[in-house]
Amino acid sequence: MFSDIEIGVFLDELEEKLQVINDNLLVLENEPDNQDVLNEIFRAAHTIKGSSGVMGYEKMASLTHNIENLFDKIRQGELSVTTDMINILFEALDALNLLKKEVTGESVDIDVTDILNKISGYMGGGNPADELKQPKTEQDTKKETAAATEAVADMPAEHQWETLDDNVMDVIREAEVRGYQAFQIAITLDEGTQMKSVRAFLIFETLQQLGDVIKSTPPADKLQEGEFDFTFEVVMLTQEDQDQLENTILSIAEVHDIECRLIPTLQTAEGQTKSIKETKVQSAESEKKAPAPAKEQQQQQTVKTAKTVRVDVQKLDNLMNLVGELVIDRTRLNRFTEIFEEKYQSDELAESLNEIANHLGQVTGDLQEEIMKARMLPIAQIFNRFPRMVRDTAQKLGREIDFVVEGKETELDRNVIEVIGDPLIHLIRNGIDHGIEDPDERERLGKPRAGKLHLKASYHESHIVITISDDGKGIDVDKLRRKAVETGMYDQEGVNRLTEREALDLIFKAGFSTAGSVSDLSGRGVGMDVVRTAIEQINGMVELDTKLGEGTTFTIRLPLTLAIIRSLMVTLGNQVYAFPLSNVSETLRIKQEEIRNVGSDEVIVVRDRILPLLRLAERFGIGSSESEDLYVVVIASAEKRVAVVVDKLLGEQEIVIKSLGEYLGDVNGLSGATILGDGRVALIIDSRDLIKVAGINEEA
Repeated sequence: MFSDIEIGVFLDELEEKLQVINDNLLVLENEPDNQDVLNEIFRAAHTIKGSSGVMGYEKMASLTHNIENLFDKIRQGELSVTTDMINILFEALDALNLLKKEVTGESVDIDVTDILNKISGYMGGGNPADELKQPKTEQDTKKETAAATEAVADMPAEHQWETLDDNVMDVIREAEVRGYQAFQIAITLDEGTQMKSVRAFLIFETLQQLGDVIKSTPPADKLQEGEFDFTFEVVMLTQEDQDQLENTILSIAEVHDIECRLIPTLQTAEGQTKSIKETKVQSAESEKKAPAPAKEQQQQQTVKTAKTVRVDVQKLDNLMNLVGELVIDRTRLNRFTEIFEEKYQSDELAESLNEIANHLGQVTGDLQEEIMKARMLPIAQIFNRFPRMVRDTAQKLGREIDFVVEGKETELDRNVIEVIGDPLIHLIRNGIDHGIEDPDERERLGKPRAGKLHLKASYHESHIVITISDDGKGIDVDKLRRKAVETGMYDQEGVNRLTEREALDLIFKAGFSTAGSVSDLSGRGVGMDVVRTAIEQINGMVELDTKLGEGTTFTIRLPLTLAIIRSLMVTLGNQVYAFPLSNVSETLRIKQEEIRNVGSDEVIVVRDRILPLLRLAERFGIGSSESEDLYVVVIASAEKRVAVVVDKLLGEQEIVIKSLGEYLGDVNGLSGATILGDGRVALIIDSRDLIKVAGINEEA
């Protein structure tokens, strides 16, 4: 039975190698003679075959074994890459992704026989599916055992140890002072070992439990790829004795021989070398009990080893909450320090308190930044899904797409990443289906046959900006107006009053679609409203820019994190409120006479644009100050704007978002709360809800 750690590392490796195959298949389709790409796919399939075989996942091992054989023939020039072959390989890749669920304990009922036969058809002979139906017999096992035994070659009596440089020796001497011993260990695997890289990794994992591996020969990346001749050498620091090291290593399957010597230093006598030789042949039964293969984590071959720890996501969330509490206390301490300085001025105690507050503020800020970094993930985690999706969608629709991706290294909070995936899928499919024309139509219009679809992520101030742009037909505003009338969303008079920007905004309304027919990709009107709703739920914004005949660009602005945000603090009566800065367009100071009435609603005019006026005091049913001059916060969601009247503007502040809790639940107009420096609770405004209250969500 394999441990959770072994299964987790195996899944990490599997995910990585499947992504390597996916990415390189897309490249191979356009560059069928690219030997580097062929080798990458071959190596990835070989790794999955070996590790899944040891884990006992026969379908996965058989499928990758045949993929490996197919690419071996392609590398030898016996086969040529075709589109049909790529389609079958993607079908096999989809099957591997389904089989991956077996590892997590899910029940997967998938028959890979048809895929195996398709692959076999290209190689011309045999039925690889038979491997799944006919398990190895006892005679087969004996033959393999005898062959492995005959292949074992004795190690030379005197191993030629690698000379260690001064840097390594300095580290060894320092460790020796702390009670550690340094050993140089030469390990030889059975020559019949098919998964050298997996065995090397397991040996590294075992040794790391006994001490620190500080050097390997050949380097870790070569071991990871299996590029060594069955023997490799490590240098490790440990408090265990030599016999313990040797016995532990020899207990690992397919280890044929080891030599271990204590490395001599100024504090030790001359090193002694001890060689223990033992031939071990792996039987079918013991193979099943072998430790799980896993991702060959890179062991740094320099003096200092890099260490990583698998941390439960919930622990990171808890750490973030604790940091949030520190941020609150930092704010309160700063407020207390200001009062103390005003009262005692240049008193030595006041200066000491100020110094402590400043240092605590700096440490808290650094801690907050580091925890936020620990929660960040490269957006490549999402972006890597899309090239395959674009290729399949384009094939289905008969489009030719030049898909360009930029900014994969851009990092985003994991909670934001979990939400943004589906909206991006909708927007990319929308660009292929509605935006980019058929190749013949593009040629007629004087455009390249292949349409360009561009996905880009970048940082902008405290936000992540993601753009999805195409060079297709653009959006016909008049067509949107006609569709709005046809669906009864507006009458002719109402639709004529819409500005071009407001008409474009129609595509984000639920049930609105310009598709001529319903397909599995579009036409039901459930795509774009889902996009906006999902993005706004994480305090993001989506904007649309289009030019008829030239293309369309969607721009998504997302916060870096959902836990700590910058806000505009205001007062209303005796209560403090916070407006997330991501939704604040501007602040104004107006006079009562500037307010106009349209029917029963109040509005103001800002730079020739009419904005609905919402009095927050009336909305929440609380008293406010009466004054001729009014402070107004203009909040925005997409292209919608609402002017909100408040009593006073306090300024910007970094706040920690706290839930209102189960007792209060969802409160219209509020999205949460925060604790201020003086201990008071400030309520966080839900800008989207206020915009809906103002009535412009349904009507311009």
